[in-house]
Amino acid sequence: MLWCLILFNFITFQGDLTPSPDKTLWYDIIYKEKTIGSLKATKTHKDAKTTYHTSSTIAFRLIKEFAVNYNYSVDFEAKLLKKAVVNIHINDKSHAKTLTQWHENEYLITKNGKSEVPIKTTIDYTSILLYFLEPTHINNCYSEQDGSFNTIVSLGNHVYKKINANGKENVYYYKNGVLEKAVIDGGLIAFEMLLRK
Repeated sequence: MLWCLILFNFITFQGDLTPSPDKTLWYDIIYKEKTIGSLKATKTHKDAKTTYHTSSTIAFRLIKEFAVNYNYSVDFEAKLLKKAVVNIHINDKSHAKTLTQWHENEYLITKNGKSEVPIKTTIDYTSILLYFLEPTHINNCYSEQDGSFNTIVSLGNHVYKKINANGKENVYYYKNGVLEKAVIDGGLIAFEMLLRK
């Protein structure tokens, strides 16, 4: 009987071995002075692996209603990118899927089911890190969504501009190394993200 009780306690209280996040950040997404969504960013560290995850939902109207969901899951080991999975849905339909995976000394990239040209150099800074790590001394970052590199330009006073391969610009504002605000060119609309206090 005691054995069953011990087993029950283990399964009930220890069965979920997923580590809890080391750090969680919440952002409000603002468009025309109105909150249209939120973003949750988490950082979880276990052994040599660090996993970053973001999940956001945005709802807005431009002629018709749009509901956009972004999900990123990015794994680093020994400070190098090992795997990134991005899923974007618009109005509950898949809009973009990108997988980046380290395999035999190169990154294999699959965008919407199609293989892209592999990247042969290691990657140590990606877009998701912009939430957690101010890009001091960083000139470019890998876009998990596009499978390409973006340029980062320091504007001074802890403000940075990220320019993607299509020339779209986002601006990031930091305080004490944490992202406080971002102005994002989201394609359909431009919006701001503000850290919840």
